[in-house]
Amino acid sequence: MTQDVEMKEQLPPSNSLSSSSTPSTLQHLKEIASLIETGAHAREVRRIVRAVRLTMALRRKLKASLLSAFLNSVLTPGSDAHARLVLYLPKEDEHDMEVDTASSITQAPVKHSLPEIEIFCYLLVLIFLIDKKKYSEAKACSSACIARLKIINRRTVDVLAARLYFYYSLCYELTGDLAEIRGNLLALHRIATLRHDELGQETLLNLLLRNYLHYNLYDQAEKLRSKAPRFEAHSNQQAIISLHYGTNCILLQFCRYLLYLGKIRTIQLEYTDAKESLLQAARKAPVAALGFRVQCNKWAIIVRLLLGEIPERTVFMQKGMEKALRPYFELTNAVRIGDLELFRSVAEKFSSTFSADRTNNLIVRLRHNVIRTGLRNISISYSRISLADVAKKLRLDSPNPVADAESIVSKAIRDGAIDATVDHANGWMVSKETGDIYSTNEPQMAFNSRIAFCLNMHNEAVRALRFPPNSHKEKESAEKRRERQQQEQELAKHIAEEDDDEF
Repeated sequence: MTQDVEMKEQLPPSNSLSSSSTPSTLQHLKEIASLIETGAHAREVRRIVRAVRLTMALRRKLKASLLSAFLNSVLTPGSDAHARLVLYLPKEDEHDMEVDTASSITQAPVKHSLPEIEIFCYLLVLIFLIDKKKYSEAKACSSACIARLKIINRRTVDVLAARLYFYYSLCYELTGDLAEIRGNLLALHRIATLRHDELGQETLLNLLLRNYLHYNLYDQAEKLRSKAPRFEAHSNQQAIISLHYGTNCILLQFCRYLLYLGKIRTIQLEYTDAKESLLQAARKAPVAALGFRVQCNKWAIIVRLLLGEIPERTVFMQKGMEKALRPYFELTNAVRIGDLELFRSVAEKFSSTFSADRTNNLIVRLRHNVIRTGLRNISISYSRISLADVAKKLRLDSPNPVADAESIVSKAIRDGAIDATVDHANGWMVSKETGDIYSTNEPQMAFNSRIAFCLNMHNEAVRALRFPPNSHKEKESAEKRRERQQQEQELAKHIAEEDDDEF
């Protein structure tokens, strides 16, 4: 613990890592490598996780010359790993190379033979290549790293491996070649299961679900999900601990899993389960993951509309989401009014947005809900109305609108959407007198469901509370308090800087 505290004092916080010189950044990378080495020897995974988190703070400072100097200092020149990684790095100008060479000469290089250091070097090079949009080199680098990971069976490598799995899939997704690695991801998931690598299993399961959903293979995704270990086996406390010690943790993986599960359930017409999964994913996701929460809200809005619910206006007014959710706000307004013509115009106006969000097929399903809502409004407004007027008000554009209106009204009556009868002889829809809803059991059922939701949330919060024995009798020392505060500040800064590509 003392060594870990000293490491925190040596490494400045992420916001203080301003545009310093390359040797300073190189020194930070060497200190992170030292932290990984300490964690590997002590078999403390939390040190490895902390090293990965500190690396993300230096991500924007990485350069080819800097990485070349770092590789020379931590890997033996001429070794297979060193020779392979150097080939992936592009050549930069001679001035930068002279500065880095000079800085590496002044500091005595320390050679490491640990697998953790080698995998960490792969991670640095891969992140650099992705940020520089050199996707062909990134694909080659990630493939070489994955081949190396298959023969390394060390629990201290699992955290680095999970991060590399994510970037491995990202490289192929950015180039449109996700289908090429599906078999490899399945093999990696099998290896992680045999090695009891929980983080690797969950990361790879999410990557496989993303791979299947990218090609609309929902049946295959559901079969894999049903056979794989369940995320729900983890308690909230485990998720909170994972969030405290790492970024690519169980909680974030659980949020991704909930999003993919919600999409699968939506396509399978299981709207109630889909709504629960999507809303839970949006609620559990970190505040900084804006893009992920926007995607969850888009699908949740569509699912709620398909269920016949109208989302509250506050859903569309969330901070940072107003612009992204604007098309769905107008769509909701058209469904709420029951105006089929307005619904058609909104769908055409934002067709490109809906196509990019891959919600076009779901919006086509909403047409029936729009017609039903308009029919409900008509039945409330008129005690008797002709079917021709019903077709006119619904703006049905079919060749025989009266017959279609009669069919729609009959189906709505049979489903219980409206309380009316059809006079086929005269061609009328006769609405029955509206009853008092408070004389039925509906208010009680709604009240009971809300109470059950609040009680479940309270029970989950209580179960998540864990305290060491006799903690109320022990006073926190000044050193422990400083360490705890420093960890909390570091975690808060990391969450604030979390990029959307994490999701």
